[in-house]
Amino acid sequence: MISTAYAASEGASQAPFYDSPTFWVAISFAIFVLTFAKPVWKFATVALDKKIDEIETSIEEATKLREEAQDLLASYKRKIADAEKEAEDIIGQAREEAQALKNRMTTDLEGSLERREKLAIERIAQAETDATAEVRIMTAELALEATRQLLIDNVKDAKADELIDSAVKDLPNKLN
Repeated sequence: MISTAYAASEGASQAPFYDSPTFWVAISFAIFVLTFAKPVWKFATVALDKKIDEIETSIEEATKLREEAQDLLASYKRKIADAEKEAEDIIGQAREEAQALKNRMTTDLEGSLERREKLAIERIAQAETDATAEVRIMTAELALEATRQLLIDNVKDAKADELIDSAVKDLPNKLN
């Protein structure tokens, strides 16, 4: 109560609150703020929303680019692994082919050497046969020549006729 009485006595000496310029400045400020706050708020929120959308789009693009880069990296790693495996397969196949070629060439060389050795042995045997035959022929020729010379030197005409007649008589027996 005291405060009410004090306020009433103090209030009686003062003018009403709406006569105060401070009140009207406050009201004007409030109206100004309320009038321009909504468009400014709207403009600010639109600008912020737009900026948020741009940032989200950038983040999404960065995420997509990161995923694409990871996919590309994985793809290249697979390609590298496939290429390495293919290279190993090619090297293995080349080694197998080289070994097969080596084996085939070794077999061919051994066969060729065996054929040449056999041919050389045959030639040597033929040469031995030819040499033996030639020696026999030469021996026979020498023996005939020596016999002829002996006959010429030792046999007289009468004895020669007798030997010829004897040989002619034995000839049919020797031919059968």
